[in-house]
Amino acid sequence: MIAKIGRSGNLYGALAYNHLKVKHENGKILFANKIIETPNGHYSVAQLAQSFAPYLMANRNTEKHALHISLNPDPNDKVSDDKFQQLAEQYMQEMGYNDQPFVVFKHTDTTRSHIHIVSVCVDEAGKKISDKFEKMHSMKVCRELERKHGLIPATDKEQKQSDKIFRPLDYQSGDVKSQIASVVRHLPNYYQYQSLGEYNALLSLFNITTEKVEGELQGKTQRGLLYIPLNEKGQKAGHPFKASLFGKNAGLAALELYFTKCKGTLNRHPTKQTIKAAITIALKSTTVEMSFKKNLTEQGINVVIRRNDTGRIYGITFIDHNSKTVWNGSRLGKEFSAATFNDYWNNNIQPQIKEPVEMQTKISHANDIDNVPSEKPHHLFDFINTEPTPDNQGEGVTDALVSLLPQTQGEDLEELEFAFRMKKRRKRRR
Repeated sequence: MIAKIGRSGNLYGALAYNHLKVKHENGKILFANKIIETPNGHYSVAQLAQSFAPYLMANRNTEKHALHISLNPDPNDKVSDDKFQQLAEQYMQEMGYNDQPFVVFKHTDTTRSHIHIVSVCVDEAGKKISDKFEKMHSMKVCRELERKHGLIPATDKEQKQSDKIFRPLDYQSGDVKSQIASVVRHLPNYYQYQSLGEYNALLSLFNITTEKVEGELQGKTQRGLLYIPLNEKGQKAGHPFKASLFGKNAGLAALELYFTKCKGTLNRHPTKQTIKAAITIALKSTTVEMSFKKNLTEQGINVVIRRNDTGRIYGITFIDHNSKTVWNGSRLGKEFSAATFNDYWNNNIQPQIKEPVEMQTKISHANDIDNVPSEKPHHLFDFINTEPTPDNQGEGVTDALVSLLPQTQGEDLEELEFAFRMKKRRKRRR
């Protein structure tokens, strides 16, 4: 359950907004606390406002005295009216507003039923009720209510929302710039790669590629990078975007520094032998490209192959989602280069690959692969709750998402982009 707390100086407006839902049969009043009763049980906005009048008259100097709270359970939660009333009463009690007059409205004009609570944050003496650490306190109360009433935790919901950020780009859905931004800003916090080719191989899983731009301007050499959207066939599907639109870390200079940083780590990476062993087993147990890819995909390794117009393989890259590392074939060894796979699949020349002597992690034989559940390549990005790379401790994508994730359902990448710009402005001001 997610709680949103709003404050304003317009109590009448908050009451009128919710009462309009009731009037149009898109909502109803579930519960009223310390509200003057009416003979027929129905209320007008003016009648509701009467119960708050003494508090507003006593108000000393609190400008934003009106409190407007929404409680939003997961859409899959089946919450009855009685349960909603309990949630509202217990939430207000834990937040310190149980002695205040408040009205609980249920909204039914969307598929996701939720409640709104209207109250005031000044007591009978006109003193403001403390809102210190309110957001943190509210989150804690929501977690307690979820456990008490068996509701789906909002942390699970937020993770599902974050999956939107790590999906392949869909150029037809629009807002391509924000879709690209949501990928390129976070990948370096998780994956390690040593070249632009390896970076492009990883980006291709998200239907994105990059191109270098080099030239001279006023006698000075200029170097830059463009990000280009791709369709599901890997073809360019839209106009390019300058790297500067996505922040300095997406630019060529920053990426080259990151490549150098990763080289030192990957040269000593403990899973290098494991990846080589997995490729060796896949090669020895398959004869065609599709089977080879499927074999490795089932072990969490994507294979990205680059061909020229004649079909010749000139590049091959292995993306290991277990260790979050990207390897050009020749970087693993000459026997794993593009030439080896071109000879095997195009010229039927059997590769001469020796079994690795040492393996850091035990790998099951190909005969046991059938027992491993199959996953589609684009569903291998289930790394939201894993740890960042050693070189990026504290800068993992989980931390990045906490500040960017919308707090209500239905918000999209455009809103994430806006949040990022506002955060960037605040940093610049400081």
